[in-house]
Amino acid sequence: MKLKFVLISLVSLLVLSCADKKKDKNATHEIKTAQKNEVEQTESYILLKNNCYACHSVTAKSHDEIIAPPMVAIKRRFMKSYPTKSAFIEAMTNWVLDPTEETALMRGAVKQFNVMPKQPFNEGDIHKIAGYIYENELEKPTWFEEHFNEEHPNGMGNGQGRGKGMRNN
Repeated sequence: MKLKFVLISLVSLLVLSCADKKKDKNATHEIKTAQKNEVEQTESYILLKNNCYACHSVTAKSHDEIIAPPMVAIKRRFMKSYPTKSAFIEAMTNWVLDPTEETALMRGAVKQFNVMPKQPFNEGDIHKIAGYIYENELEKPTWFEEHFNEEHPNGMGNGQGRGKGMRNN
């Protein structure tokens, strides 16, 4: 009887110790994945800040001081036409690589600011920036919500882009 008890105890300890090692491996993998995602998020934010915020400022004191729409407005507009992450990233990347009046989603912004000048951005960097924009809440100017609500009282655009632009659906 003692022998059975000892054997059962040893087998139980062996099984439990193996399960703990598996848990440790999974936890280590999850930590490494989280750290990698954090590094990618930081890199993507730095790309956004260094390449986009120069024109799409979040620090402008009023709508009158800006030279391009804030990124939060661009995100809102692209999300309406491209709600999935892959479609959003593809559409934003295509726009940034080849901005034209014909493919603009933000017709009012084009009237006010003209078409964004073509930039020498790396396509991979644009993908990272677009992914960051899609996945994160963006900084916005202090005046933005009030201005947006004045311009879009029903939460919609003003119809200038209806039936035009890059929308494929």
